[in-house]
Amino acid sequence: MSGERGRGAVLYALVALILVVGVWWWWRAAPRQTADDRLVAWRHSAEQLLPDVGDQELANTLALEGGTGHEEVVDVEQGDFLISVVCAGDDGSRIRVGLGAGDSGRDLRCSGSRTPEVFSAGLSGELHLRVAVESPGPIVLRYALQRSKG
Repeated sequence: MSGERGRGAVLYALVALILVVGVWWWWRAAPRQTADDRLVAWRHSAEQLLPDVGDQELANTLALEGGTGHEEVVDVEQGDFLISVVCAGDDGSRIRVGLGAGDSGRDLRCSGSRTPEVFSAGLSGELHLRVAVESPGPIVLRYALQRSKG
């Protein structure tokens, strides 16, 4: 009987060892997430330029790659809104922001002295925010949506 217990103990010890080695290998082989310090700083800058306020419907901050387009589609209740947009990026970086397919958009600088661009729009159930990043490097975009008062 003791021989059987000995073999069982060895078997359990081997299983535990294989499990420990497997977890260690998996943890060491996992790809490392490298945080771009510029994106962290730009996110902080964008959130300071356009902070959360109590009466906003929603706000979001996005990191977008250079030379790309992005469309943010969000369900909202019908009504008149103020949409605030700001971006942060390398010197000379720019984006073009529009509301839907029929809007040609507005140019925004993402570097230097900048303030949030605020425009009003009547929305009927969805916000379609179209963004074209016109610079080669990444940028951080922040937008906020508030109901118009009046």
